[in-house]
Amino acid sequence: MKKILIGGVTAGIVVFVWGAISHMVLPTGKMGVKQIPNEEAVLSAMKASIQEPGFYFFPGMDMSREPTPEEESAWNAKYMAGPTGVLVYHPTGSAPLSPKQLLIELASNIAAALLAPFLVSHVAAGFGRRAIIVTLMGLFAWFSISVSYWNWYGFPFSTIFTEAIDQVGGWLFGGLALAAIVKTPTK
Repeated sequence: MKKILIGGVTAGIVVFVWGAISHMVLPTGKMGVKQIPNEEAVLSAMKASIQEPGFYFFPGMDMSREPTPEEESAWNAKYMAGPTGVLVYHPTGSAPLSPKQLLIELASNIAAALLAPFLVSHVAAGFGRRAIIVTLMGLFAWFSISVSYWNWYGFPFSTIFTEAIDQVGGWLFGGLALAAIVKTPTK
């Protein structure tokens, strides 16, 4: 049990460090990110129109009730005409890369990594296979979450590709660390 905890925490820290390298040193942190043209005018309109923080989908539809067939038809026409998109909006600013955000990221990486040694500790496999299992867990998460964001919300492919590098790379390195600590079960 001790090695499972040590392996999970170590792998989580490795994934966190990989995320820092991936976002701050490699070009993956900038891939697919664009600045809004005429940003000041857009931000002024947003400040005047949106007062609550939230996840906004546009064109919008009242999700608190079932739309009538006419409303759904009108929404479909607006969607087909465009523009479409999602917006994560915070009307007030905050510090980028705050200690709170970094600690939450580290904690979530460790929490995720603590799941991996439970799986790996039950597999009779060598070092390489244990590392590959953890890497495949990162690939699983990418297919399950990021590809869905590309499919349903229209995230740019470059963003989704960056996520693949980030998730698979992070869990590859985390898996290598984990496989070195959590050994094949003994009989």
